[in-house]
Amino acid sequence: MSTHINFRRIVKLVRVVEENPRVKTFWFKDALCSKAKPGQFIMVWIIGVDEIPLSLSTIGDLCSVTVAKVGDATEAMHRLKPDALIGVRGPYGNGFKIVKGRVAVVAGGVGLATLLPLVDKLKDYGCWIEVFLGFRSKHDVFQLARVERAVRPNGAVMIATDDGSIGFKGLVSELFEMHLKRSKPSYDVVYTCGPPAMIRRVYELCEAWNLKIQASLEAYMKCGIGICGSCCIGPYRVCKDGPVFSAPHLRKMPELGLYKRGPDGVKIPV
Repeated sequence: MSTHINFRRIVKLVRVVEENPRVKTFWFKDALCSKAKPGQFIMVWIIGVDEIPLSLSTIGDLCSVTVAKVGDATEAMHRLKPDALIGVRGPYGNGFKIVKGRVAVVAGGVGLATLLPLVDKLKDYGCWIEVFLGFRSKHDVFQLARVERAVRPNGAVMIATDDGSIGFKGLVSELFEMHLKRSKPSYDVVYTCGPPAMIRRVYELCEAWNLKIQASLEAYMKCGIGICGSCCIGPYRVCKDGPVFSAPHLRKMPELGLYKRGPDGVKIPV
């Protein structure tokens, strides 16, 4: 087996878990992925279909990616069963920087998957963790027990749903803003991942409240190694300069949460 991140390795799926009707977690073993940092991503080849970027949702002897069914490639991946083969390259990107102290984690939808290894690591460092989770409804919630274990004994988990079926009714960014106004917490850093509009709002709140932020961004990618330029946002390539960015970088991304790039590189309103 190759020991270089840019060479594709063929791995067997050990386990496939249905988290909810739209989201599945795929478990596999890979030596290079087991050494990844929270926030890094891999390029996953669904054989005969396409290659797509996916963040690692578990890092260890067994690794995993958690995938929402949103297009042809992810639909094909959702049809895979244990013992099926996929290809992986990576891990790529810069990952999150661990900050000790009191931290907030703001996750929107399947963006939680990217943040799960981070939450595990923050627990290992003894951080006081407050997690804000946003979902469409109670039926979309996943990995809640894992998050709740990680924040014990001092932290908290707060949930927002669009329909109010569990927790706060509204956007997770609204829940986070309400908490800032009511409690005025002194976070050492805010970590976030989710839909671009959510990330933009969390970033704006962090700027207003003078809070440090680390945001993991998603983008359409072809190569994953900084060559093709398909994932550019502002002056940065998400695959090479990110996918995790802090405030000085986010300030140079005026299109964040307003536009995304399609396969042809054309900006598309979001």
